[in-house]
Amino acid sequence: MTQDGISVIIPTYKEPEYLRLCLESIFESQDNEHNQIIVVVDGYYDINKDVLENYSGKMNLNILNFEENQGLSIATNYGVYSAIYDKILIVNDDNVFPLHWDAALMADYKPGRVISPNQIEPNPSMFQQFHIKDLGTEYKKFNLGKFFDYELTIKSTKIDDTGCTLPIFMNKYDFIRVGGWDIGYPSAHVVDWDFFLKCELSKMEMVRSYKANFYHFAGQATRTNEEAVKTHELEVRGHEYFRYKWGQMARHNKINNSKMIDVPYL
Repeated sequence: MTQDGISVIIPTYKEPEYLRLCLESIFESQDNEHNQIIVVVDGYYDINKDVLENYSGKMNLNILNFEENQGLSIATNYGVYSAIYDKILIVNDDNVFPLHWDAALMADYKPGRVISPNQIEPNPSMFQQFHIKDLGTEYKKFNLGKFFDYELTIKSTKIDDTGCTLPIFMNKYDFIRVGGWDIGYPSAHVVDWDFFLKCELSKMEMVRSYKANFYHFAGQATRTNEEAVKTHELEVRGHEYFRYKWGQMARHNKINNSKMIDVPYL
């Protein structure tokens, strides 16, 4: 297998304008044109068709289309299995990539380590390490050039032990070894905490890098009241599944973002 680049996995659903911005930022900011960009369309292809066709001529863009919605976990796992490189980056479709993101991530890479590049969000977050700066709460008000310029002012060589948040950059086979995203979860919520817990229990190094700061809209701009109620219900079910699986409720350490819990049978 070639070692020349990074395989980026982007599961997407029905937010084409955020996906458009995500893809634009990737191709405008990467240093290595050989990176593989994998968009997993989890149903609703027609909604995303214009965006995908606009970028279809880009080298190393792979579009994986599910005719019916399968859920985030299956979409993410399928994207990882399709990666041609052993270095993978999993992002949300409402992430915006900063300049030189690939070189920054490669600088801290090693097998057995899960790197969480830091995020910039427009509103206060439960994650204390996130940089809060309102550069736009929706794609219509977002200026990519201004984001690039601003992000350059906050880059840092700092790396610490406060990983355990998305996006994640790691070795493909480490992802597979710990079991990937558990398809038993009903939605995107809690499944990532389950994954980070598995990584911690596997003694992987969980770190945060400030060399690249990804913007994240955090889904706030596109969530209607009806969708918010549904999202909350799915999140509750996710926590119930976590407790069924692990024997305890999900736990979050605000200091280092650890998801570690006491598992007496391990």
